[in-house]
Amino acid sequence: MIGRQHLLLALSHYQYSQEESSFIPLFQSLLEHPNAFLRTHLPGHITGSAWVLNEAQTQALLVHHAKLNKWVQPGGHADGVVDVFSVALREAQEETGIGHFFANQEIYDIDIHLIPARKEFPAHYHYDVRYLLVAKDGQSVVVSDESHDVRWFDFDQIKNMTNERSVLRMVEKIQQRKLHQQT
Repeated sequence: MIGRQHLLLALSHYQYSQEESSFIPLFQSLLEHPNAFLRTHLPGHITGSAWVLNEAQTQALLVHHAKLNKWVQPGGHADGVVDVFSVALREAQEETGIGHFFANQEIYDIDIHLIPARKEFPAHYHYDVRYLLVAKDGQSVVVSDESHDVRWFDFDQIKNMTNERSVLRMVEKIQQRKLHQQT
């Protein structure tokens, strides 16, 4: 239960954007369920993702997800693990082949998104908790079985290649942060 309480506490301290504000009570409600961290929990469950940047923080690493057929950040199911940061880190390593990151364990972004039905599982929601990871330069990326491709993108490229609002929101957040650091 410590992990569940830790996530609830982290969500209560999280400085969410206006766009994310409606997600907070939904996350809190989901976390009342004992199986919220299991992929079998319906209509949705907790997932962990990583917004991976290069050291200069000028590019993000995205995976072209095989089942969803779109470019997204690396991430996946908690599968019972209540330490969602460790889930995000594990998924980033597995899906990109990168093993060394500078990491902050504070929540970077949250999202709730619908995953389409597959023949073996109904449509459901991912309650995704995202963490910012910075990859140490010089590491090679590897495409996992879950993806068609893994690639670094400049932020402007991302804006031109996807209409996934949550991905664009993470780009906007990093650009705003960099702008504030310059002033």
